[in-house]
Amino acid sequence: MAKYKLSPDAADDIERLFLFGIDRFGVNQATKYLSGLEIRLDQIAHTPATYPKVSHIRPGYRRSVYGVHTIYFRTIESCNQIEISRVIGREHLEDL
Repeated sequence: MAKYKLSPDAADDIERLFLFGIDRFGVNQATKYLSGLEIRLDQIAHTPATYPKVSHIRPGYRRSVYGVHTIYFRTIESCNQIEISRVIGREHLEDL
């Protein structure tokens, strides 16, 4: 598996964290963090089973921690793809 797609919520999460990063840390640092996040998303797509299951949060989901953010994702077998559902920082899990 080597493909992933962002849910609309995950795309919003990433945009929000990038804008926050620019505001708080500057463009260079925000861009560096975003680049690292994109590398992690590729890693998830290539080896999703290496990340822990979080079925107690939502059945079928796994998570990966990157920096101060947690990436929640699931495998969609029917199209051989990973769906990145949320990228959450210090927000509440109810947002998942």
